[in-house]
Amino acid sequence: MQTTLSEQEILTDLLTSEKHCTSTVNTFITESTCANLRQNLKDILTEEHSIHENIYNIMNQKGWYPTSDAQAQEVQKAKDKFKPLQ
Repeated sequence: MQTTLSEQEILTDLLTSEKHCTSTVNTFITESTCANLRQNLKDILTEEHSIHENIYNIMNQKGWYPTSDAQAQEVQKAKDKFKPLQ
């Protein structure tokens, strides 16, 4: 029996894969001691983020990944939390 995946299932799988890929590449960047390799990985990470964004945008437009705007109070709370790290 062969199962056909829907477009939504395929995009969900792709988005999940991209999240894993960006996380993994980011780890490689932070653990690399070679400047050339680190730069190549940064370039790959930028490309992967772009792919992730494109998949997300398609899903969001189709209503398969709905998001809502954060409340101003929650945005300020997040800013305050990370301000000491600057």
